[in-house]
Amino acid sequence: MNQIPVMIDCDPGIDDAMMLTLAFAREELNVLLVTTEAGNLTIDKTTYNTLSFLTHINKRVEVAKGLPQPLLRKQEVAENIHGESGLGNVTWSEPTMEASARPAIVAMYDTLINAAEPVTIVATGPLTNIAALLVAHPEVKPCIKQISWMGGAVVGGNMSATAEFNAYVDPHAAELVMRSGVPIIMSGLDVTHKAYITRDEMTRLRTLGTPFAEKVADMMQFYTFTQRQTPFHAPGFAEQIRIHDVSAIACLIAPHIYDGDDYFVEVELEGRLTQGATIVDYTKQSGNEPNVYVLHSVNRAAFIELFFDAVTTIGKTL
Repeated sequence: MNQIPVMIDCDPGIDDAMMLTLAFAREELNVLLVTTEAGNLTIDKTTYNTLSFLTHINKRVEVAKGLPQPLLRKQEVAENIHGESGLGNVTWSEPTMEASARPAIVAMYDTLINAAEPVTIVATGPLTNIAALLVAHPEVKPCIKQISWMGGAVVGGNMSATAEFNAYVDPHAAELVMRSGVPIIMSGLDVTHKAYITRDEMTRLRTLGTPFAEKVADMMQFYTFTQRQTPFHAPGFAEQIRIHDVSAIACLIAPHIYDGDDYFVEVELEGRLTQGATIVDYTKQSGNEPNVYVLHSVNRAAFIELFFDAVTTIGKTL
């Protein structure tokens, strides 16, 4: 099998842990590096959570600590959604591995330059590290096949009425990446709100019969409560658990279950009410060349089976 070489940039976070579950359960992917973002929580917490989760699932890969705050804005976190620890009410393993001596930007640069073929970057947090990498080392762009980002939205937001969290937290980084010329897949709220798990499906997780599946279900239970507290939600939200970040991996493994189109996307940096909004030229009337492949729909049944298979696969190895 020709594996897809990937680097993962994440900020665990409940749905980041579920994304890592899928990434490490699939033989199609060769995870070369994991880097951490300050996003859902502070950089120290997201780095600890990454090390803890990877230790628990017995996956040894270099984990490099990223930048401690957004490029130009004060950091905002999402402990109200993910809990103070970031992983709900679940404790994974005490890390038996340490963060790399190399900072994320150095590790990303070295990995890309030395890779045998262009690498896909999977980003499930703010784009701070990636923007910094592209500004400091634009020569790595030919080494990047694409960036698969969970972030943004065509319509609406979850951090404000117009902005999704990852774009809102560091809009300057998102704008730099959008204008980089590197191919981008955007799994925004338009598609991730359709990639949900129901309460019945969450209960089904417990029937898989492994301690790992039980812990996943416990995290989902926590997520169910906190997501209901957010002011921005669609009808039926209380019965639907969005595991947003999983789509950034799933669309690489099973692109056929997603639909999207190419659009020109830029990020609002100055709007009093719209800062962090991803402005998608949905009508294609601006004359600008498309720079992002924007996902808008998903076969939810196929998505659920992909996720359940991953939980089953990891659970059986522990």
